[in-house]
Amino acid sequence: MVPPSLTAPDPHPALDDPARTWLAEATARIASDPGAIRRLFPAARRHCGRARLDAHWTVDEAARAALLTALPLRGRALADEVTGLYRHGDPAEQRAVLSALPLLDLGDLALPLVREALRGNDNSLIEAALGPYATDHLPDDEFRQAVLKCVFCEIPLGHVHGLTARADHELARMLADFAHERLAAGRDVPDDIRPVVRAFPGVIGEEVQHAFTEES
Repeated sequence: MVPPSLTAPDPHPALDDPARTWLAEATARIASDPGAIRRLFPAARRHCGRARLDAHWTVDEAARAALLTALPLRGRALADEVTGLYRHGDPAEQRAVLSALPLLDLGDLALPLVREALRGNDNSLIEAALGPYATDHLPDDEFRQAVLKCVFCEIPLGHVHGLTARADHELARMLADFAHERLAAGRDVPDDIRPVVRAFPGVIGEEVQHAFTEES
């Protein structure tokens, strides 16, 4: 898996004719009647399938993104509709909502959904939550804690969108402390924290520096 992008892939090449017709009719219906998404959003997987489009998106997720972007809502009204879909959805629907957040004009209004996903234990939702929307909107302290949670949950840090840009001295210190604890317990240090820590050499203690040098 790779970090999600700011756009969703077009699901249409992966759809047969009935699925294309359903998606066209569904987006048109939602554009004229926003409340229709509550019925159509859960039905996307049944009509469009779940095949993988690329490393990040499945067909049903991309179709659901199309449904969300068809909503003629803005601001709080849009946030309320998206929140309802997330909280009443199954994990696949929740992943689709989180993945589509960068495509929607929500400002900070969807941060509660990101925080809710990050508090949970579903790694697929944590990964989906740490996409471009979180990169742009999650406060620094919460972003650092989310990265640390990824390390504890064994989610590759390469899946965290914008990590290089958002990494700072404090995050490197937290990861260096984690590395020190792992070394003291005789355990391996995950390779993917090394680039973040090495980018801020002042935070590395002698023991961690020695281990990083030995194992690089």
